[in-house]
Amino acid sequence: MPHGPTASTTVENGLAPTPHGGLWYQLTSPAQPTAATGPAPLPIVLLHGGPGSPSDYLAPLDALSADRPVLRYDQIGCGRSDAAGDNTAWTVDAHVDHLDRLTRHLGFDRFHLYGHSWGGMLALAFHEAQPHRAASLTLASPLVDTKRWVADAAILIAELPAPHQAAITAGPEHAGYAAAEAEFYRRHFCNIEPWPTPIQESDAGQNALAYNAMWGPNEFTQTGNLRDEDRSGVVRDLTIPNLWLTGADDEARPETIRAFAALNSHSSVHVFPGGTHSVHLEQPGPYLAELRAFLRNN
Repeated sequence: MPHGPTASTTVENGLAPTPHGGLWYQLTSPAQPTAATGPAPLPIVLLHGGPGSPSDYLAPLDALSADRPVLRYDQIGCGRSDAAGDNTAWTVDAHVDHLDRLTRHLGFDRFHLYGHSWGGMLALAFHEAQPHRAASLTLASPLVDTKRWVADAAILIAELPAPHQAAITAGPEHAGYAAAEAEFYRRHFCNIEPWPTPIQESDAGQNALAYNAMWGPNEFTQTGNLRDEDRSGVVRDLTIPNLWLTGADDEARPETIRAFAALNSHSSVHVFPGGTHSVHLEQPGPYLAELRAFLRNN
């Protein structure tokens, strides 16, 4: 799947300073701004998931740069960003601070925010801290409430064959755990085999320490500092346009996504049939079309 700069875009890479080290970023912008009578389109800032999985898997969304600047970055400690040094970098508050520093470093006062998975929670936390910066939120297969996420995972695990359920319950030491995990991921994380290059590139730059500190030792064991996080109150108070995207087979279950979106009157929801947590890679054309239309209208 091709992604990256084209003849019609310009690309700037750099490191933005934070108290925990430099944040690697890539800013992809239209080479020739679209002639228009109104103001230039606001940039969109992409927040990756994990925690600790760098932004490579979101690189296909750089295609939005045909319309507006697209800022993509690796959160501290993963990918091309600096090592964090200690666990104080791996908290919600630290990530909110890093995003603030990055956007101010680039002179972005107002922008659209896109958050995928854990990045959705980060987008909500940033908006709660600085409610006048984001023009819109796109919450893509988002983590909103950790306890709800864990409950949804239990529902999906219960749909697996009994041997897989037993293996996941027993944990990584069980002989069948790897096969059970692979089946869960095939059903709910990515249904392309082998996984697309952007996911493989993110995996290569993943920081397991960050993941363990914030989430836990594996997808099915939540012991990290996100365990009591619940940003549904932020959702309830949203007064800006918010788009919710998920796949019909996503581990961010459509039933849950619809329930969260229903908490405020400025939301819209799109569920992609046959899609999983990686639906932006499985169905890039429809996904980009939905996202581009939302941004153009807001």
